[in-house]
This record gives sequence, C-alpha cells and structure tokens, in this order.
Amino acid sequence: MEGYLLAVGIIGAIYMLLTLGLNLQYGFTGLINFGHVGFFAIGAYTSALLVMQGVPMVFGFAAAMATAALAAWPIGLLSLRLRIEYLAIVTLGFSEAVRLVIINESWLTNGVHGVTGIPTLGQEAAGLGLSPSLFTFILLVAANALAILASRRLVASPFGRVIEAIRDDEDAVRALGKDPGGFKVRVFMIGAALAGLAGAFYAHYIAYLGPDQFLPLLTFYIWVAMVMGGAGKVSGAAIGTAALVVFLEGSRFLRDILPGVSAVEMASVRLGVVGLLLVLLMLYRPGGIMGDYTKR
Repeated sequence: MEGYLLAVGIIGAIYMLLTLGLNLQYGFTGLINFGHVGFFAIGAYTSALLVMQGVPMVFGFAAAMATAALAAWPIGLLSLRLRIEYLAIVTLGFSEAVRLVIINESWLTNGVHGVTGIPTLGQEAAGLGLSPSLFTFILLVAANALAILASRRLVASPFGRVIEAIRDDEDAVRALGKDPGGFKVRVFMIGAALAGLAGAFYAHYIAYLGPDQFLPLLTFYIWVAMVMGGAGKVSGAAIGTAALVVFLEGSRFLRDILPGVSAVEMASVRLGVVGLLLVLLMLYRPGGIMGDYTKR
C-alpha cells in the first residue's frame, strides 16, 4: 500500500509541475497551449538520451529544461501573429509532430519500441540510504516548492502584472507603451521549461519511454487540473492537480461497485466520471476550487 501511495504521489507531483507551467501560460497570460505534452516529451527524451551516454544526471535535467524552452521559442513567436484559437491548433499540431518524430526517428529514439534501461535515481538514493522512489518523491516535492515560490514571485512582480494585463486586454498594454510580444515568448518558454523538467523526472522514474506515453490525453488532464483548481491561481494549480489525481485514482475502484463493466469499458467510464465531476464543479464553483478563496 505504501508503494502504491508513493507511486501516486510521484505521478501527481510530475503533473503538478506540468500544471504550474500551463497555468503561467494560460492562467496568467491567456496563451492557449494544447500541445503541453510535446514539451514534456522533449524534456523526457533529452534527459534520458544524454544520461544514457554518460552525462551526469543533473546536467541531463538542466538540458531537458533548456531544450524544451528552446523548442517553445518559435511557438512563442507564432503567438504574436496568431489569434488565440489558431494558436491552440498550432500547439496541438506541434505535440503530434513531436510524437511522429519520436516514432519515425528510430536511430535516436528507437521508434515504437521505446527507450529502455534509462538510469534512475537509484545510485544517488543509495548514498543517502533511501529507496529510489522515495528519493524521487522528495526531489519532486522540492522542485514543486521551488516552482510555486518562483511562480508567486513572478506574478507578484512588475513582469507578472504586465502578463496579467496582456491576458485581460492586450491592446491596452500596447497603448501604454509595453511590447506584449516579448512577455508572451518568455512566459511560453518558462512554462515549457517546467514541462521539460517534469519530463526528465518522469523518464528517470519510469525508466522507459515510448511514443504512446505522450498522447494529447495528458494535455487534457493538465487542463482539467488547472481549471478545477482555478486558472490564474498558483494555489489553484497545486490543489487542482491533487483533486485530479484523487479523481483518477479513486475511479479505479469503480469496478467494485460496477461489476458488470469490463476492464476496457472501465477506461471510458473513468473519463466519463471525471468529466461529470468537472461539469458539476463548473456549475457550482465556476472559478475553480480556489477561485473565491485566494488572490494568487
């Protein structure tokens, strides 16, 4: 039971990093990103492939963030020329393009067979007398704490006030002499860097990567977490992710009360339950769980 809870905690913490990044992009700046999983995949493969070549793991994690941020740079530039709905389509196409590259460039990613034997944090954990899973969870808690602190400081700064103004009325920001373009690109890169960091943690925890792990469904989950918690709230990103994980894992036990449903059908039932809970939440708390309780 402890191992199961620890595994759920690790995946939840990885999702939280993703949600914090998406919340900066959409919640605070109004940039719709339906391709968040693409940056997650870039970070995962970058760190895994580098560390397997003998690069120290800390540099692998740093490279994962940098590569994801660099990949977001041209997408951020596109946001300057595209309307919101077109940007959403472009980012979705970007994530699918990343997945197709993973499938087809087998010389690098081993294609559909996936990358196996990825080093975990076992060696570092052994030096501290901890299990790899517990050590990974501790590092993820620290990474999320730093990400939350950095997000709070960012949105409370003059930079944060500008990006919130861009979300509310970009034309007014431009009329005041500010250039929204530079702010949008930087926010997009910061959010992608957090997704890349989450991908690195995922790669070195699961120790296997394949293209089927980076489907658009993951982006949908992260959007659900952000909306449930309250878009534009740092605390909402954390609470929304926790609620999502509770919903997803709690729905696994639906078979105990729905014995006539097969394992294949249960996947659809679980999504339906999560969707229903989201609809109810939007009806009774349209601002999200933390929407009416906190300013940030």
